[in-house]
Amino acid sequence: MDSAAVDRFEAGRSRLASLAYRLLGSAADAEDAVQDTFLRWQAADCERIEVPGAWLTKVATNLCLDRLRSAQARHERTAGAWLPEPLLEGDPMLGPADTYEQRESVTLAVLTLLERLSPAERAVYVLREAFSYSHAEIAAILDITEAASQQHAHRARTRVAAERRRGGAADPASARRVVEEFLAAATSGRTDRLVALLTDDVTAVSDGAGLARRLLRYTSRERVASFVRAGFRPTPAKRRLAGAPLAMHLARVNGTLAVVAVAGERVVGAVAFEVSGGRVASLHGIAARDRLARLDEAWQHRAPGAPVIAAW
Repeated sequence: MDSAAVDRFEAGRSRLASLAYRLLGSAADAEDAVQDTFLRWQAADCERIEVPGAWLTKVATNLCLDRLRSAQARHERTAGAWLPEPLLEGDPMLGPADTYEQRESVTLAVLTLLERLSPAERAVYVLREAFSYSHAEIAAILDITEAASQQHAHRARTRVAAERRRGGAADPASARRVVEEFLAAATSGRTDRLVALLTDDVTAVSDGAGLARRLLRYTSRERVASFVRAGFRPTPAKRRLAGAPLAMHLARVNGTLAVVAVAGERVVGAVAFEVSGGRVASLHGIAARDRLARLDEAWQHRAPGAPVIAAW
């Protein structure tokens, strides 16, 4: 393959990776899908491909769909033991982020909701909402009719909207104030204040500090407050598990504010918050080491600033 063909692929690599990440929810799997797409590009007669971008998008999308439909992926995700891989602000896989719909499509809350869709519904939703493809273009990518694309889009939007009956994202300053107050209440044992800081339809999802076989889900204000209070309460056992003095930082993860737990210099957990109307609407807690690898790597290359809790 000549250098011009390689350059054409590399010019679209970031976009393909962003697409694959939204479809798969895993940065590692997204990178594998992009590399497989490159191998298909190498084997193709590139000079005969009239629109390289469309061809690459079609190949990458269908490779991702193959992964989503695989027996192993269906088993892992149906078993309820899977959360999306969190990405630190600035990660190129989070783009594009010019519109509200694009930013919304990459939040941990929406990526988790997309797990309830069929692979075809998920693909249409991502291509339409995050990448603004027309139904005619989506039909060509997925080898379906335009009518089928419209039906998949309608079902996907309806199912996502049914779980997200709240306003748009809070401004960063307001969200930070709410999360800081929430964190103070959680670490001080003020359960009544925690309850007051939660929306009536709050949800919390956690991988149980990376130790649970199934995801832990909580849906009432009292149960979420109790779960959070127990999770943020420091104990000797938790400190031993961390393996080093633990500090907590605030950072943006997948477009929303998150508490990032750092032991020494290693990220050992992240809790992403969604704030609506001055209260916390959802929490997603991830501590499984294999899900934090990319976030941890990115953390090593940034100046995190002063922690909100220096010695937990």
